[in-house]
Amino acid sequence: MEVELNIEPGRKEPKVIIVAGEDSPQLQQLVQELTGLALGPIQVWEGERTRLLPQGDFLRFYTDGKGVAAQTAEGVYTVGLRLYELEKRLDRRRFVRISNSEIVNLDQVTALDLSLAGTIRMTLTGGIHAYVSRRYVKKIKETLQLERRRKG
Repeated sequence: MEVELNIEPGRKEPKVIIVAGEDSPQLQQLVQELTGLALGPIQVWEGERTRLLPQGDFLRFYTDGKGVAAQTAEGVYTVGLRLYELEKRLDRRRFVRISNSEIVNLDQVTALDLSLAGTIRMTLTGGIHAYVSRRYVKKIKETLQLERRRKG
């Protein structure tokens, strides 16, 4: 495969063009994966001060009654977006919704507890716990490729 990079000063977002002799399922998969890439930082608020943080810094995003909060190893910030808006901006390979009120960074998951009936408890970096709601358990198991251990 041949790869080429052209820098255009002033361009806000990268643009990817795929040149191929014919269409194939592999090309369609590549298009889907590239479309899902989100490279940009996320704007958060710390009181009256705003910051742009790289996506990899976030442990999770969750609703807190007043809006959406973003948690990093350094602290908790306010986000001016709703969870569904964040889902569109976050890297789909890294971030996954685990309930109606929470999105976690899979790169920050350090342990999974599958012993709870009907749910999964995720332990994130720093000992933070997040719970997968029953509605999302099947999706999370598929995403993480978890299989049930067979006895005997």
